[in-house]
Amino acid sequence: MAPKTLSSFLSPFTLNTIPTAKLPNLHTNPSLILCRFSPAHPKLPHPEPRLPEPEGTGAAAPTPGDRFLESRRSFDAAKIILKEKKKKRLKEKPLKKLSAAVACCYGCGAPLQTSEPDAPGYSDPETYALKKKHHQLKTVICGRCKLLSHGHMITAVGGNGGYSGGKQFIMAEQLREKLLHLRYERVLIVKLVDIVDFNGSFLARVRDLAGANPIILVITKIDLLPKGTDFNCIGDWVVEATVKKKLNVMSVHLTSSKSLVGVAGVASEIQKEKKGRDVYVMGSANVGKSAFISALLKLMAEKDPVAASAQKYKPIQSAVPGTTLGPIQINAFLGGGKPYDTPGVHLHHRQAAVVHSEDLPSLAPQSRLRGQSFPNSQVSGNGTTRKGNSNDLNGYSIFWGGLVRVDVLKVLPETRLTFYGPKSLQIHMVPTDEADEFYQKHVGVLLTPPTGKERAGEWRGLDSQRQLQIKVEDVQRPACDVAISGLGWISIEPICRLLKSSDSNSEKTAGELHLAVHVPKPVEIFVRSPIPVGKSGAEWYQYRELTEKEEEERPKWHY
Repeated sequence: MAPKTLSSFLSPFTLNTIPTAKLPNLHTNPSLILCRFSPAHPKLPHPEPRLPEPEGTGAAAPTPGDRFLESRRSFDAAKIILKEKKKKRLKEKPLKKLSAAVACCYGCGAPLQTSEPDAPGYSDPETYALKKKHHQLKTVICGRCKLLSHGHMITAVGGNGGYSGGKQFIMAEQLREKLLHLRYERVLIVKLVDIVDFNGSFLARVRDLAGANPIILVITKIDLLPKGTDFNCIGDWVVEATVKKKLNVMSVHLTSSKSLVGVAGVASEIQKEKKGRDVYVMGSANVGKSAFISALLKLMAEKDPVAASAQKYKPIQSAVPGTTLGPIQINAFLGGGKPYDTPGVHLHHRQAAVVHSEDLPSLAPQSRLRGQSFPNSQVSGNGTTRKGNSNDLNGYSIFWGGLVRVDVLKVLPETRLTFYGPKSLQIHMVPTDEADEFYQKHVGVLLTPPTGKERAGEWRGLDSQRQLQIKVEDVQRPACDVAISGLGWISIEPICRLLKSSDSNSEKTAGELHLAVHVPKPVEIFVRSPIPVGKSGAEWYQYRELTEKEEEERPKWHY
């Protein structure tokens, strides 16, 4: 009998014709039969490893399109999982808010303790035990706050931006870390800026702390500006400066915590925009956050009984930078959300970071500013009076206390410098060639701060110098302001009307003014557009013409 092929053996028609006696021969070599059994799938020359086939065969088997869609769904799901894990890791990095279970001093926000009498948050053990027994720890004020309220100058902050001359219980970096959680939360930020130290207290990188949360910009201490100042000009100047710094804010408010001017507008804006969120009052150290909150509570107490009761336990106010050492929750809003007073951001480039703690009050203006102009009929440092044709400032140096020295290198004969800052800092003018000797002789006595020969011996001196070349574009207005971080500013007028002579041709020869400004390291010097203060400010200030798009995007200011 001729040998048959494998297909003939397996065909249903051939199977029935095979004799029964020959059937066992089909199973004599099973391995050979199984290897050649693939009639529906031809043998591939180079077989590749394949994934397990999905369930279903024939018409129920998934098509290539189904397999592609399934792979895309798996890929998208994996991306979502990775994204969620990344968010989780980011949220675990920042410090969490101080637990509500930790009892803190309502005056400064420091955790209460009974072991270190000199440290912030200290409370008498008997008082602490009694208040804890009656669940009244929220009404406890620490010993440091009691001393601060009576005028004692007690610093507690050290590190980069901290203060010398006192005990350092906490570092400036630690206070900053207490605010990092805000960028990951949904809150409303009220940012305060001191108008006297606008550039030094602005916090240009506030977004590092606030994240994408909305910001209401509040300008404080406008009652200190010179008499006759037009606040329409000031509002426009502040908005222009804010836009230049590329900080997006909801609105700008000019306020005074002392006279309550503008505070009502801020309260209305907060109620409108908080939408159930907590409200955090932020700003650099000693910018007036606690004073602003007190003014806010005083105004809201007239209509809000919750705010009226919160006035009894409000944050302490002091001239010492670093009074507030932790977030202070205040129960003052109806309808959800609570205001928080926060520790000030301590900046190393301000004058307060280089002077002794007992000299800090001399840096804060206590009354309305009055500019001190030079040249003027002025008694110089050696006791001689400059009169007649001696108005020319070239070759002279002007000392602003012991903190600033301005060398006049090249100016016009009619150029005038006007100093705006604390009245406690006296101003003296001497020839530049005598300036070094004059400073060494009188620092700590005539030139203060530093105050006293002992502190003058430890004083680092005016070891930072900046050369300024100021271009004169319009002689009818000040060329610029030279702002000293943490102190005030100097207005530079190329040609003063009061000093201009009839035969002067300075308007034709006006080009550049050259000054050299000396300050202690690391105090910063800012050159900015002149702020329009006093009656004359409204006369020379020019409003910039805006396009429709700029008008829409520009924040509105309120007073």
